[in-house]
Amino acid sequence: MKRESAMYRLKDGQKSTFQNVIWSGARYIDEACERMGIQNASAWCVDEFVYFYAESADGSACGLKALLESFKTELGLYLEKLADPDEMRLMYHDIGVVRQDKSLIRRRVFATVLKGGCAEEYRARHQKLIDARGDKVSDGPETDFTIRCALDTYIFGYCELVKSYDHEPTAEEKAATAAWETKQLEIMDWLTDDVDWLTGQSHPKMENLFLQKGF
Repeated sequence: MKRESAMYRLKDGQKSTFQNVIWSGARYIDEACERMGIQNASAWCVDEFVYFYAESADGSACGLKALLESFKTELGLYLEKLADPDEMRLMYHDIGVVRQDKSLIRRRVFATVLKGGCAEEYRARHQKLIDARGDKVSDGPETDFTIRCALDTYIFGYCELVKSYDHEPTAEEKAATAAWETKQLEIMDWLTDDVDWLTGQSHPKMENLFLQKGF
């Protein structure tokens, strides 16, 4: 399965209008996805940034770039493109066992901004997680998880969390998460509210603008 994302910036004062256009045009986007063999497509927004995510079969002639291109005129009214799918650098992956039944998962979608010159360090830290995992395929709780970077600056993460693994974190788990996230603050700042519980800062939640029908 080919997993892709793209990043755009909202033009000044266009957020509400763009939201309404997406919501009112959801049926047409669904039809385009089906016609082009796109699966699990979604659109997300935080602050002035819009992220698109989609999956398609390996080797497919179509993909997220082609889908976005088909709406180029409409998108151009409201958005400025920052990075096409082929310009989004893969920084981390943990695909695991993907649930086709999306009622079994909840999505965690997040965004951060890397500090200057920290893209390689970010990737290296996450490569250590991949190396530690080795060839093991995890059943959960994180699956279908990819993190990509635009312009060596903007981080976008898409993750499907398996609901059956939900539990109240233990003291040990909380400590490990706090240690990891505190260290990550050396090299990045958050756009979304994922670690406000740790920093005491206030960031907006990632907003879902579109979710492909059936997913």
